[in-house]
Amino acid sequence: MFNKVILVGNLTRDIELRYAQSGSAIGSTGIAVTRKFSGANGEKREETCFIDITFFGRQAEIANQYLNKGSKILVEGRLKFDQWQDQNGNNRSKHSITVESMEMLGSQTQGGFKDSHQDQTNSQYSNTSYSSNYQNPTGYQNDSNMNSGYRGQESFAQKTPKIATNEQPYEEKIPEIDIDSDLPTQSQNRQNKPKQNIDVNIDDEEIPF
Repeated sequence: MFNKVILVGNLTRDIELRYAQSGSAIGSTGIAVTRKFSGANGEKREETCFIDITFFGRQAEIANQYLNKGSKILVEGRLKFDQWQDQNGNNRSKHSITVESMEMLGSQTQGGFKDSHQDQTNSQYSNTSYSSNYQNPTGYQNDSNMNSGYRGQESFAQKTPKIATNEQPYEEKIPEIDIDSDLPTQSQNRQNKPKQNIDVNIDDEEIPF
């Protein structure tokens, strides 16, 4: 089944970073997504939804390093249903988002980003997307590998020297034939043509007037 969620909003709290026994980083936070709409009477209204999101691996470390409360981001991931028991033994549940890729929106001048490495990251991590290490379910390789192979073939073709040859293209010589050489001219035709005497007899009865 297809399970894909895309959200744009602001973080509700700082990243809570921890590490699993395997050494993989896990970053937890929340995102507030606001929807603006008009009511029945035309009044402008807003509806805000708060959702917990979780980062994994290197993506969690990057989020913890450059994001904090108020940062505006775009996240893409899958919806997850969590169940647990609280301290009183009551069953609890909620929906959360497992982030597969994210994009930092805005800039440090707009607020919401940490000040660490500001000079280096001001242009590098503004409007930049990061993907977590997960396997593509389709099983196809990344197109970048195919493009790199194509560029390699193209550069090889450009570096291949061209060999010049002195061979001239073969041209077949066709003899010229004057088709008028064997034909008599008009004057010759007139001279050689015998004169014919044509007698035309017209009766008076054939003349209408």
